[in-house]
Amino acid sequence: MAPLLLLCAVSGLLLAAVATIPTIPPPEEAARMARYVLHSCDWGALATLSAQEGLRGRPFANVFSLSDGPPGPCGGSGVPYLYLTDMEISVQDLEVNSNASLTVSLAQTPYCRKHKYDPQNPLCAHIIFAGSIVKVNDSEAGIAKKALFSRHPEMESWPKDHNWFFAKFNITNIWVLDYFGGLKIVTPEEYYSVKP
Repeated sequence: MAPLLLLCAVSGLLLAAVATIPTIPPPEEAARMARYVLHSCDWGALATLSAQEGLRGRPFANVFSLSDGPPGPCGGSGVPYLYLTDMEISVQDLEVNSNASLTVSLAQTPYCRKHKYDPQNPLCAHIIFAGSIVKVNDSEAGIAKKALFSRHPEMESWPKDHNWFFAKFNITNIWVLDYFGGLKIVTPEEYYSVKP
């Protein structure tokens, strides 16, 4: 009888754990999809307009760690936070022109691998944000720190003499590619009004 009770208890715990894992939103809920994908991702490709000699004015993409909040089903804030230093080449670009785009994709999660979706397959959802990078103010620095260091604990030990600072991606435009038929446009107002 005891093994049966143990099996029932373990089954119940597993079902409870699965119930707390958010499921991917349906394609008709593009704003929720955008929030879901960002919260599921730990990094993204940030594209700037280069200020570097020989590349000036050309697009330049680079990978950055990011977070919109601690991992888990709570969903995050939707704000992409970054930990930056002026020593980084893309940050030097941003000092000249703060406009950028940021792409995040479920290709970095187990979801696309599980379904055998190529990263370019629209069903392996990706989101493109356009906007600008801004340093966070003192009142928001604690939120950014918690969001980033909860996902990227190594950041706390990065060299202090690099003058790291917290920044956020100020979203002005959002494009969602999560199904066949082309991109969907989501406004920042729609994006921030939903939970993933």
